[in-house]
Amino acid sequence: MSLAELHPWKATIVFVGGGPRTVGLLERFAASAGELLEGRDVEIHVVDPYPVGGGRIWRREQSRLLWMNSMTSDVTIFTDESVECDGPIVPGPDLATWVAGEGAVILEKAGLEQPGPMDFPPRLVQAEYLAWVWERVVRDLPATVTTHRERAVELTADQRVVLESGREIAADAVVLALGYLDRLPTASESAWAAQAADAGLTYIPPGYTADVELDGLWPRAPVIVRGFGQAFIDLMVLLTEGRGGWYDECDGLLTYHPSGDEPILYVGSRRGVPYHAKLGYTVAGTKPVPTRYLAAEALGEGVLDFDRDVAPLIEKELAYAHYKQLFTAHPERIRGPWDEFSNALDEWSSEFEAVVTSAVPDAADRFVRREVDRPLDGLVFEDREGFERFMTGLIEGDLLRRADAKYSADLAVFNALLSIYSVLSRAITEGQLSDEDRVRKVETEWHGFFSFVASGPPPRRLEELLALHRAGIVRFAGPDLDVAIDNDQFVATSPNVSGEIRARAFVEARLPRPDVLATNDPLLRGLLDSGALAADELFAADGISLGGGQLKADSRSRAIRADGSTHEALFLLGPSVSGSAGSSGFSRPHFNGPGFRQNDAVARDLLKLLAPTIRKEERHAS
Repeated sequence: MSLAELHPWKATIVFVGGGPRTVGLLERFAASAGELLEGRDVEIHVVDPYPVGGGRIWRREQSRLLWMNSMTSDVTIFTDESVECDGPIVPGPDLATWVAGEGAVILEKAGLEQPGPMDFPPRLVQAEYLAWVWERVVRDLPATVTTHRERAVELTADQRVVLESGREIAADAVVLALGYLDRLPTASESAWAAQAADAGLTYIPPGYTADVELDGLWPRAPVIVRGFGQAFIDLMVLLTEGRGGWYDECDGLLTYHPSGDEPILYVGSRRGVPYHAKLGYTVAGTKPVPTRYLAAEALGEGVLDFDRDVAPLIEKELAYAHYKQLFTAHPERIRGPWDEFSNALDEWSSEFEAVVTSAVPDAADRFVRREVDRPLDGLVFEDREGFERFMTGLIEGDLLRRADAKYSADLAVFNALLSIYSVLSRAITEGQLSDEDRVRKVETEWHGFFSFVASGPPPRRLEELLALHRAGIVRFAGPDLDVAIDNDQFVATSPNVSGEIRARAFVEARLPRPDVLATNDPLLRGLLDSGALAADELFAADGISLGGGQLKADSRSRAIRADGSTHEALFLLGPSVSGSAGSSGFSRPHFNGPGFRQNDAVARDLLKLLAPTIRKEERHAS
């Protein structure tokens, strides 16, 4: 018998996961409670082995050297006038406002400097903000809130959440907001680990860099690193400043002073270049807008072929955003009227490239997605020194461009990427993409391009990368980096760069690909094994396994069982859930973030879910 049956006047909700997603959802719960809760008693339990607010990723116990890759002014937990949702808007301070106000004293007590609105703050600043938001949300909740610093290990068929300690919580509704999941190693990773151990080598598989053991990377020894995104930047910081080195700046040039404890990092990846630096400017009036081509009427209602039906619309969407901003903000750099150019874009014929060449004289002002995506394609370097000189120029050019509002078309593309991501999330949730297209085209290729362009490091980090290269600490290994074991060494080669790199340590600097069928989380394992959750093993048309993908949820974030039925009282949110909105980062103020809209809808569904229990109690009372 459930608690709801024993005590029909009281409702219990359990949140498994206490990170920012749960905090934001509970803020929306508090906002609509006055309208929908009717004063009934509610108990809320939040289960997480890490402190509620920041959760694992944004916990206070991590290096203060690690930064956010968002500016202070680009982060908020609170709704504002831009958010389109059914619940009431309850404004609160964004991160920039908070650090300049109430947060200033908190940061001082924590020994943290107060960042400016255009700074990229340490993650510990965000940890303090989230802890403060959590305390405010708890004060606003018309409910009893209990936190449990442990793991949930089971959810029974009669909705009891079993904790690691053995305690059981009977729930009327459960929300799984688990964030990024650890997973069992792939067959390839297990083979790497076994071969490396047999040869006495150091192999570090994909993982969250702040939690990775780095002692096996020895001072002055070469290390092959595959991955050039955020995980590499964190690794670079922890192995340089984290080992006692420091920077100084003279006449605008950054110089790194080694401590002597740093390894030598040879870094490469599929593209062979670091993610683009975050944009260092804002332009009034530029923000995400509804998609023009990738719209519901264009996509229809059936299952889509990504390459045929979706990819061309994405290409047009990005081109439109880029050139519309170029024509509007920088008319001196184009030829001809926008209407003619726009008509050619609408037609998207084979002649469009010629139209662009004629209308946009400077190649630096043109947008060609394949060239943006793979900047080293077709380039071959006969010597590593020449390649490294080229890479240095490429990174220096990226830093200059990303800081210059003259290239505000890049900002328009960034905003278009956000709008496109929202449409793709809806298409996935509504079943419009096949499993193969979802995994290969969206979760792998598209997400990779999105991260490369829109989720890069703060500019300062690329300046540090160049300083480390000048100091001989970071070397560039090339694109399509292939790594093998040859006797007692790892050997890395790139088809674009002559020569090979040998080392006794190899790091896969990336997060593991989401695959919930490979998760080692006991709660999810049990739910998947029992059929209470669905995440089919996926296979491509050629029979190759694509892994387990993500958990399945309907358009209202309710869990879908293995038999296809919907669980009315179990909600799923986060990066391991297919189509979950707002899972790629924090919402920006005044940008109508999709995560806000989803949080609001789920919060109101939770409140309405209590109504049958309330009416039952009222019937008994009468």
